[in-house]
Amino acid sequence: MLEAREAVKSLHPYRPPLAGRTGLRLDFNESTVGCSPRVLARLRSLDSELLARYPEREPVEKDVAAFLGLDPAQVLLTNGVDEAIHLLCCAYLDPGDEALIVVPTFAMYATFAEAEGARVVEVLAGDNFAFPAEELLAQLSPRTRLIVVANPNNPTGSAVAVNVLIQLAQAAPQAAVLIDEAYFEFHGETLIGKTLQIENLFVARTFSKAYGLAGLRVGILAGDARQMEMVRRVASPYNVNAAALAVLPEALQDQEYVNRYVAQVLSNREKLQQELRNLGLLYWPSHANFVLVSIGPAHAEFVQALRERGILVRGRHSDPGCEGCVRLTVGSDGHTETLVIALREVVERLRLGRGLRNGVRA
Repeated sequence: MLEAREAVKSLHPYRPPLAGRTGLRLDFNESTVGCSPRVLARLRSLDSELLARYPEREPVEKDVAAFLGLDPAQVLLTNGVDEAIHLLCCAYLDPGDEALIVVPTFAMYATFAEAEGARVVEVLAGDNFAFPAEELLAQLSPRTRLIVVANPNNPTGSAVAVNVLIQLAQAAPQAAVLIDEAYFEFHGETLIGKTLQIENLFVARTFSKAYGLAGLRVGILAGDARQMEMVRRVASPYNVNAAALAVLPEALQDQEYVNRYVAQVLSNREKLQQELRNLGLLYWPSHANFVLVSIGPAHAEFVQALRERGILVRGRHSDPGCEGCVRLTVGSDGHTETLVIALREVVERLRLGRGLRNGVRA
């Protein structure tokens, strides 16, 4: 009888709540306005000949490398950041190795590491989700072969200082250190240039958030050229589809569109946080395009009440340290105004936030 490997049988499957996502989608941190019109125009121009051919990734990787100020040998385009994580696990993890992650964070880090038979060592974030640098360093061992840090982190929105991440990478030269910068555009700080000097440092980026291309599944993995050659050995030569490769240069060239949307999100993130303060709801200041809010025992009712008003938000109650929490994606001006009006109604209905003078977590 055929059976999967023990490491696979013991995995907890990640099943995002995708079914029935009708309404204002503020649950998955997607762009609320979509991609650049230039991207749409390029999509509409695609012909049957392009779709009949296997996609060529390398020419577009050169464009992306030039945009990032890197050598093309340092850049690999991937099927979203998910594949970038998967490839690093394939390239560097053997059964019995250890992977360090700080929780709460993106669930797929642990899933891909455990699928390789590695032992995942979870380090709980500190008070108010502070990055536990000392605790993480204390967990380093000769078996540590992968360390993953989301910066900014999902679902908390917290960020880590660049010098702390550099110290971490230098302290574990035997480990691949991945900094997941999926929300870079909303934070503005990056380590991607340091991949030129630190051999075990990798940085991932995505076009799913600020660029509005989540449906095309395209991301970036950058690192030292010698190490990236190892990663390429476990990557499919046709991992990114032809449509994504065709529109990516247009997306990169229309930085005016991306910057305009990012500016809206940054402004509306502050407006939303101010509204949460006014409502007396506890939240954590964010460096991403979402805000994590503490609702308490009524968290499920809160999510459902917003759904009834046509707004989808994501409950994070099951994440470590996030009991009673809900994540709210920040979008355009109009979408944020819609969310704020609904929040006022739901908070009043559920009698939330009463008696609190200041909602922010210091």
